[in-house]
Amino acid sequence: MIGESGKTVRGIIRPAWANRTFNLVWYARTSMSAGRALAGIIVPLYLAALGFSGLALGELFVSVALVSAVISALTGFLSDRIGRKPFLIALPLLTGAAAIVFATIRSFPVLFVAAAVGSFGRGAGAGAGAIGPYQPAEFALVTEVTPAHARNAAFGRLQFGSSFGALVGSLLAMLAHVQKMSPEAAQGAFRLAFIATACVSLAAGALALWITEPPVPAGLTRPRGRPRLPVKSRKLLMRLWAANSVNGLAIGMIGPFLTYWFYRRYGVGPTQIGLLYAAVNALSMTSALSAAGLARRWGLVRTVTTVRILTALLITPMVLAPTFIFAGVVYVVRMVIQRAGMPLRQSYVLAMADPEERSSVAGLSNVPSQIAMGLSPLAAGYMLDEVSLSIPFEIAGALQLLNGAMYWYFFHNMPPSEEIEVTDTRLAAPDIPT
Repeated sequence: MIGESGKTVRGIIRPAWANRTFNLVWYARTSMSAGRALAGIIVPLYLAALGFSGLALGELFVSVALVSAVISALTGFLSDRIGRKPFLIALPLLTGAAAIVFATIRSFPVLFVAAAVGSFGRGAGAGAGAIGPYQPAEFALVTEVTPAHARNAAFGRLQFGSSFGALVGSLLAMLAHVQKMSPEAAQGAFRLAFIATACVSLAAGALALWITEPPVPAGLTRPRGRPRLPVKSRKLLMRLWAANSVNGLAIGMIGPFLTYWFYRRYGVGPTQIGLLYAAVNALSMTSALSAAGLARRWGLVRTVTTVRILTALLITPMVLAPTFIFAGVVYVVRMVIQRAGMPLRQSYVLAMADPEERSSVAGLSNVPSQIAMGLSPLAAGYMLDEVSLSIPFEIAGALQLLNGAMYWYFFHNMPPSEEIEVTDTRLAAPDIPT
């Protein structure tokens, strides 16, 4: 990683204070991802043990998605005004508090509120994707301490930290034990796992206490007055809203239900699912680090589009697999590919947004996606209960194919600054006679 001296690996970050900031963000992201991965496994299984049906889980994930959308938008607006650090401290603490509630209280209304506040249901599956609604503040901070030419690599390293943390969280899922049990016994069986979720989430908030934010660059000012939609980045934001809404519908059908689907489809519990997710995160760590190289070779938008199409095509063979092992292998391949595109999507949004509106754009760009994620779980939960275990996933695959096409259509002629600079440099280079 990056040391205190101000020197960097591959020149990612220069000033010593920026090195320290990036390191602390990386460690906090790793810790938070461990909690997110663990919660992504144990929360659906715990609620199923309490008697939740697929439709009831869908209702829970609706509340989680809608509350997360509100918190993400507020984080984006306010962190552009008061800074990033407060949100990197406070929101992981809320997740830790929600995990403590799950460990000690069994009231359904209280669990609904705790899940929404703690964003349980986001970043499910292998758990190293979404880490919570403080991402707009985190992304903006990383962009501000990273040179443009190294931004893709920096986001790749963050994703590497997510995968490593999620690997740990997936293994921690074995602290829970699932068998046929009464709702009264379920809380005791899952308590230790929820306490572990609380500990790693609280650690992420504690690490953020030592973060140093960069000064506001000369010529820029923090927005003042009431929050409003970004003006300078409006065209970018509208295109992101359109593409992300389609992707949100797909994610809402897959992400929150994946653990539940493995449980229903193959009868497996947290040990088998945790080992599968651990394999995903172990094997996908290198793909996150390769993201910057792929973007340099193929272009950022082309790489993201290709990744999205490939991952969409792999959904159908996964859900039609006859055995858990076969489905797990396809899922591993799909997630390894997906992890190469994730940091590039994040990097692109922050690169194209106006510097004064970075957090606002990062927060708002996913609001339609989160709203869509709040709508599709109800339909997916009903289909899982009443129609078919595979139909929601196949619909999600079709939606992600559409999203890949939309992403290319909207952004293929909007390259980030570092790709424009490379093209200009090549065009300006004098011909060398041979």
